[in-house]
Amino acid sequence: MPIARRRPLRERLSAILPQIVLAPSILASFMYVFVFSAWTLYVSFSNSSLLPSYGFVGITHYIALWRNVRWKIAYTNLFLFGSLYVVGAIIIGLTLAVLIDQRVRAESVWRTIYLYPLAVSFVVTGTVWGWLFNPTSGIQAMVRAWGWTDFKFDWIVNKNYAIYTVVITGVWQASGFAMALFLAGLRAVDQDLIKAAQIDGANMPRIYRRIVFPAIRPIFIAVVVVLLQFAIKTFDLVKALTNGGPGISTDVPAIYVYDLMFQRGQIAEGAAAAVMILLALSLVLVPYAFWITWRRRRDSGHG
Repeated sequence: MPIARRRPLRERLSAILPQIVLAPSILASFMYVFVFSAWTLYVSFSNSSLLPSYGFVGITHYIALWRNVRWKIAYTNLFLFGSLYVVGAIIIGLTLAVLIDQRVRAESVWRTIYLYPLAVSFVVTGTVWGWLFNPTSGIQAMVRAWGWTDFKFDWIVNKNYAIYTVVITGVWQASGFAMALFLAGLRAVDQDLIKAAQIDGANMPRIYRRIVFPAIRPIFIAVVVVLLQFAIKTFDLVKALTNGGPGISTDVPAIYVYDLMFQRGQIAEGAAAAVMILLALSLVLVPYAFWITWRRRRDSGHG
């Protein structure tokens, strides 16, 4: 029997080079996601204050957290902001995608304009929109300078409406992202189906409603999941725009966690709040992961 020739060292290194390159990032991701999450969970059951301490106190901090009025307001704001943010960004993004899909002139220019907000950081976005919402220097002052002295637009200093300024700003930031994904989905739809429907006499609104939108249903789900992640982790936008005010009317969980851990030194309760944010993220990501797995198995079974 011929003896198998051993591959040169260079070939063996080339074969494992991708694993070598990816190993540090995979290890860092594992540490960041699993190890630090486990440590945060453990600390949330400890008696830590300014510094970590590992005496076990059970769910005391979770009980204190949900008895705290500020946390309840922050979590309520998360659901209010998240729902309006996702729905608003999807409606505007889908509308822009459909309009651009009509092969308008200077399409690349319009795409660039609508995608521009995505290139701006949340801090810059929050700061600029804070100027616009400011009653003394923004939209209200400008309209009054034009002669409408009774015009009033002071939502950012009104505790009942301030959260909606965060929604408006967030939707402006995210609509371009939603548009880009929807446009990619629209362009991937089989044009033969659309031409066949047109031959049968269907108008464009009916074609989009009955053929195009159902065909891009996975894009809708992906956009919802990504936007919900953005909403749940929102920190810098609110920090730059309202700083949680007026009062605590625009507090969100991420700001509350920051305040507990870095302003008050209540590490254990801050860790409990962070775990609740992680739980909210899991409620979005875990079902999505199962859905992706199920869809791939279904497609492979049909293929």
